[in-house]
Amino acid sequence: MKIAIVCYPTFGGSGVVATELGIALSQAGHEVHFVTYHQPVRLESLNTNLYFHEVLVPEYDLFKYQPYELALSSKLVDVIKAYNIEVLHVHYAIPHAYAAYMARKMLEDQGIHLPIVTTLHGTDITLVGSHPFYKSAVTFSINHSDVVTSVSQSLKEDTLNFFEIKKEIHVIPNFIDTEKYNSKDLPCSRELIAQKEEKVITHISNLRPLKRLSDVIKTFKKIADVMPAKLMIVGSGPEKANAVRLVSKLKLDRKVAFLGKSLEIDKILCYSDLFLLPSEKESFGLAALEAMIHKVPVISTDVGGLPEVNVHGQTGYLFPVGAVDQMAEAAITLLNNPQQHQSFKAAAFAQAQKFDLKLVLAQYEAIYKKAITT
Repeated sequence: MKIAIVCYPTFGGSGVVATELGIALSQAGHEVHFVTYHQPVRLESLNTNLYFHEVLVPEYDLFKYQPYELALSSKLVDVIKAYNIEVLHVHYAIPHAYAAYMARKMLEDQGIHLPIVTTLHGTDITLVGSHPFYKSAVTFSINHSDVVTSVSQSLKEDTLNFFEIKKEIHVIPNFIDTEKYNSKDLPCSRELIAQKEEKVITHISNLRPLKRLSDVIKTFKKIADVMPAKLMIVGSGPEKANAVRLVSKLKLDRKVAFLGKSLEIDKILCYSDLFLLPSEKESFGLAALEAMIHKVPVISTDVGGLPEVNVHGQTGYLFPVGAVDQMAEAAITLLNNPQQHQSFKAAAFAQAQKFDLKLVLAQYEAIYKKAITT
């Protein structure tokens, strides 16, 4: 099949999932074309089955905000015609599904039919889409897609609650390439970042308010008060400055490291003893899944799709939003019990295997075929 993919080319979960999916599709023999404003961060190399088309947005003084959707839809028309694209897969309802619909209408005038598959990832529904300014556009975009998927059952239910959806929504979870991780020989030299007796706690996110970074730090403070420990915070975002101030206020400067947008996630998780994800909202929890494939137990909130990934009492623990004391207590108990910790590590790894890329890839291939033949 010839497939065009539209996504955000960033470190965020939707961009990572879209990119990894496109790479896997190209390796399976499909021709894949990424159409976005920057080469996706995990799209490290192109090949005869894998292409990138940059969306350029000319700047005009007439516009207060440059019309990216217009530039994207026009670029899609050009790519689809030039490469005889059979199906368009857009990640995020707004603005991508909306731009896809505009492209389809332009192509219809030229006698070309363009099937659209839209994948809902979370904030396009729970944050952006539910805003009154965008709700009508999101509803329209979803209902005018040929096939709609969501990354968790929780997100599907949220979508059906927020909008008047007439389309069936197929749940296809986010995934992990277990073969890639299993084949890696990672040098887990913990002495590079921590002393032998120190436990390594990790948090990875885009550091937005919804990730509740202050809860990560407060939970860690309670852990560090009773045992030697270090906290690795990976990512960059609007909450970083507040987090740095909180770390200083709690006198944790020597115990907390801000690692920014690291490309060495595998090494960081290899060093880790525990992963914290106390998010207020989480449509799936891809960061938790990445921790689990590295045999790192997860302590998270019980929101959104997290209970579909993190199994309470087996791969980690689930707590209500803001339950810092409970999270810290569970972390301390687990880290002080080597036998239980090993059991949780093994269970986390086994659970992550259920989200293997090969299983999910087959589901998307079936979805594409359905869209093309409908």
